[in-house]
Amino acid sequence: MFEKKVYIQRRAALKSKINSGILLFLGNEESPMNYKDNAYHFRQDSTFLYYFGISEPSLAAIIDLDEDQIILFGDEMGIDDIVWMGRQKTLEEKSLDAGLTKVLPLAELDTYLKRYLDKKRQIHFLPPYRAENKIKLASWLYLPIDQLKEKASLDFIKAVVAQRSVKSAEEIEELDRAAVISADIHLMVMQQAKPGIYERELAAKIQGAALASGGNLAYPVILTVRGEILHNHYHGNQLRDGQLVLNDSGVETALGYAGDLTRTFPVGKKFSAEQKDVYDIVLNAYTQAKNLLAPGVRYLDVHLTACKVLAQGLKDIGLMKGNIDDAVQAGAHAMFFQCGTGHMMGLDVHDMEDLGEQYVGYTDELTKNTTQFGLKSLRLGKALEEGYVLTVEPGVYIIPELIDRWKAANQFAEFINYDKLEQFRNFSGIRVEDDFLVTENGSRMLGKHLALSTEEIEAIRSEAY
Repeated sequence: MFEKKVYIQRRAALKSKINSGILLFLGNEESPMNYKDNAYHFRQDSTFLYYFGISEPSLAAIIDLDEDQIILFGDEMGIDDIVWMGRQKTLEEKSLDAGLTKVLPLAELDTYLKRYLDKKRQIHFLPPYRAENKIKLASWLYLPIDQLKEKASLDFIKAVVAQRSVKSAEEIEELDRAAVISADIHLMVMQQAKPGIYERELAAKIQGAALASGGNLAYPVILTVRGEILHNHYHGNQLRDGQLVLNDSGVETALGYAGDLTRTFPVGKKFSAEQKDVYDIVLNAYTQAKNLLAPGVRYLDVHLTACKVLAQGLKDIGLMKGNIDDAVQAGAHAMFFQCGTGHMMGLDVHDMEDLGEQYVGYTDELTKNTTQFGLKSLRLGKALEEGYVLTVEPGVYIIPELIDRWKAANQFAEFINYDKLEQFRNFSGIRVEDDFLVTENGSRMLGKHLALSTEEIEAIRSEAY
């Protein structure tokens, strides 16, 4: 945990943004894999972690804005818990570490909420994403489960988003640490990949290094020679010379802050000529996108710039044609780039995505109102502010099924050279990604430098043999 003053200040700042009512915070429960006592790795709800700092299951809390009190609800360890888990800090001790003085048994939360409902006091809650919390909320507040999302407090959501979006000094230190460890692990993978080994062997090294760092994975490892599959968690392929390895992985620190890096490198010592051409196109888009980051700049414009740089590069090697501005406006570039250029990051690798993309990545002035393929997947469009942390991750992905579908419909034939594209049918994909902090006058990359250019990557790969 951070020092208790951090949590006290965070809660005080939140209280100043909402006028009245009760703010209800639900922690997460243990989630069984196949029976109750065999649970997945526990991960606390990020908003609960942000305001209370206690990473323990079966907790809840309320901030009563009218009566100016904060109550943590949870149960102390019984003898059975101590037998199986060993003596740990008591919940009361943990609450004091978070600057809390009132702790009540979890069963009393229902009584408190019923009392508030009887007095017709407003209970603010955030949209739940775990099934067990949906069930609890529905029971406590007498709401149908399918209405919980629409009944969630918009004032509460917006206040949390505004506060969590701007990272404090201690958060930036954690995010730097996550990025440094993640970069070290990526370098290890570049150094140890060899023809003949399986993806799973490298994925296992990543997971082991993440645990050894004192944290864990921030998200399931994407380590694949099928880089055109954007979130490919299959690790059964054997590496062969001539292929590309796309490694998208990041560490979560012990305090829950995420790193999110991607590098693409050859299985052999060098990129082929075609691979180098496409890699340099992606790297140019990454460079121009990151150079735009600054307060007041809309990330939508950063994304569109990356799209145009990608499209121009693809035109230069014969895969696209026609007017590039028109091609991007129409969405033709999405044959090669089907997702967004980046997203917010922090306690979640896609920061606060559970609170709603329309509130985290967009604003009332800049809403996300497109269904265009590719652009609809941009999670962040709003103007940047100092203290935001986000990713920059352009890529080129050659998806055979997409080629077949669009070619059969003669879609965007004025912009896509389908004959040339057939030669790249089995190319796979390339992505480059780093994490950035928006500063007063621009931005800085978090963590440390990790090989970016084809020359740097080839030097590492040559030493690996």
